[in-house]
Amino acid sequence: KVRILDVVYNATSNELVRTKTLTKNSIVQIDAQPYKQWYLKKYGVDLGKKGKSAQKKDDKKAEEEQEKKSRHVIFKLKARE
Repeated sequence: KVRILDVVYNATSNELVRTKTLTKNSIVQIDAQPYKQWYLKKYGVDLGKKGKSAQKKDDKKAEEEQEKKSRHVIFKLKARE
């Protein structure tokens, strides 16, 4: 679950954007932090960081903050790579 912050665009009418009315095909801005945390927990990938330098930093942090994972989870994460 994520929190909707704002309606950014609606093809039908700017009035719907001004009043922040949710309709089908509206483009909304969300608070992505809960989604990022869920994604990190499920897939082991930190969203929002780009490039190889970010991956190197993530690898160092992962080694430092290595939490116990079952053998099944380790194999599942390796299969997803």
